[in-house]
Amino acid sequence: MTDLETRAAPPGTALRRAAPALLGYTAVRALGLLALVLWSAARDKSAYTLLTARWDSLWYTRVAELGYGYEVRLPNGDVHSNLAFFPLLPWLERGVAAVTPLSYADAGFVVSLLASLAAAWGIFAVADHVHGRRAGVCAVLLWAVLPVGIVQSMAYSESLFTALAAWSLYAVLTGRWLTAGTLAALAGLTRPVGLAVVAAVWAAGIASFGRHRSTAAAQGAHDTEHAPSPTPDMPRGGAPARRRALGMLLAPLGAAGYVLWVGHRTGDGPLGYLDVQAGWRNGFDGGYAFARFVAEKFTSFPAALAGVGLIAGVGLVVWLYVVCVRQGQPLPLLVYAGVVTALALCASSYFGSKPRLLLPAFPLLLPLARALARSRTSRSALVVGGVALASAVYGAFWLNGSGPP
Repeated sequence: MTDLETRAAPPGTALRRAAPALLGYTAVRALGLLALVLWSAARDKSAYTLLTARWDSLWYTRVAELGYGYEVRLPNGDVHSNLAFFPLLPWLERGVAAVTPLSYADAGFVVSLLASLAAAWGIFAVADHVHGRRAGVCAVLLWAVLPVGIVQSMAYSESLFTALAAWSLYAVLTGRWLTAGTLAALAGLTRPVGLAVVAAVWAAGIASFGRHRSTAAAQGAHDTEHAPSPTPDMPRGGAPARRRALGMLLAPLGAAGYVLWVGHRTGDGPLGYLDVQAGWRNGFDGGYAFARFVAEKFTSFPAALAGVGLIAGVGLVVWLYVVCVRQGQPLPLLVYAGVVTALALCASSYFGSKPRLLLPAFPLLLPLARALARSRTSRSALVVGGVALASAVYGAFWLNGSGPP
């Protein structure tokens, strides 16, 4: 990674460079939606309802329509409060509904579709910057064909968050610190895992300051006859340190602001949001509850197969992260993917949601994208096409069944 302020390519040029990735992504998502429509029709269900008016989508649209304060008290005493849902997606739903004839649910669907394209473009930009254009296209296609990729087309916040996260990381990689901090703040208003973007910006910023301090010390020990030493506020060839510091200060404002507001509203102080999550029986226990959940699968033979699958899935995620480290991915990508993965795997509830929670961890796909990019185009197309078909069928089956909790 470099601190050099790179000049942005004209939007038209950048879009043309990303066009193959975006066209491929659109084709994969269209296939997934077609499979969902056909499967839902065969079961006399509405595919559109499954995408816009089920599960978390209902909570988001209720926030958009009525604001915060709604809660459900369950027979066991648990309290499900809509304060658990961060506000950026409902704000956008409300804004779109205000200027168009769309309902809040329709607005959520439109926002999700547009955000998924922005996310695909952001993923391409990051992968292209790190590994080249061909790997960028492969990374986008791999993200599109994930088994739970249908969530990218739902009125959920995953696509919006991934778009903000990807472009924030790209801004860090290209030295645009104010943009990185602003997008990180918006990501922090989208999902609790926005902390991962904040951590990435801060890690990159701290490492950058450290490098420049070391460079300045080394230059001070040598003759600088041909080039003056950079000042503390203007590192050689880089962005002003003030911009970097300001970007770091901006990054946590979204998440911190919402969490503090929830604490003030509930009267429970800074930890009020944790109490709200506890009402949903959700928290962070280091993975103990998930490990126990997996272990319980081995109490009977059919369930044991699911247990083996879960262990294999976790092993694959961990292996991919190790490969990312070995391949020398830039620090912000490693920090971001590591925090997203840790928060997803170590949450104490909603075990069926873990694949969905891992959806934003796109840097984990870069080793696979590199390998796919080295293959012949015909072979890569065959692999992606086959996986896309399987993903489309699984997505249709999943949403017509248990679906994302």
